[in-house]
Amino acid sequence: MTIQFISLNAGGVFAQTRLENQDSTGFTHVDIYQLPYTDFTPYACLVIGGMCDQDFLLEHKDIISSFLDEGKIVIFSGNLVTDWLPGGRPFVPKEIKSFQDYAVKIESAHPIFEGVLEDDMTFNKGVAGFFARGHHPLPEGAEVLLTLDGKEPITYIDRQSTNGTILVHVGFDLFGYMGSNDLEKTTSRISPQLRKWVEEEYSKTIQGVQS
Repeated sequence: MTIQFISLNAGGVFAQTRLENQDSTGFTHVDIYQLPYTDFTPYACLVIGGMCDQDFLLEHKDIISSFLDEGKIVIFSGNLVTDWLPGGRPFVPKEIKSFQDYAVKIESAHPIFEGVLEDDMTFNKGVAGFFARGHHPLPEGAEVLLTLDGKEPITYIDRQSTNGTILVHVGFDLFGYMGSNDLEKTTSRISPQLRKWVEEEYSKTIQGVQS
């Protein structure tokens, strides 16, 4: 099934750069401060980046909760600092003693990261730490996809906190791995595989809500 995505644009130079590297087919981008005035009816997946104003998101957390309670999907990539996301808990930075502490490990096989090498997530131009530098404590019942050094969860799926599905990743936008640096790496698989997973996940969650 073909679904529509809506992404909150944080504004600013760094956010715009990430947006330009994103595969935006099927995406509608709206300024975050238009959140209270946006009709979310046509959209199945709401994408939120870590550069968004999380104090503002906290003020309007009911909109996000209502979106999820319709059986829809929210994808957040970044560090949680306010209590706006159902089930979410604040970011915990990693105590680093060696670059090896940044090593990304696949905790369980999942279609989003199928064929993606751990080293390609860990290193960017030979430097570790870009993919994740800490973790979020898990909500009850969450499915862990990736960890740091086999311990702290950096990417998880939460199907328990709401009627919908929440995907949380502690690093940059997972749809953003489409730039020139990524095309030569297996991380270029993440964006299209994430899109396919969203479509399949929404098909299952919406059936559950309607039944």
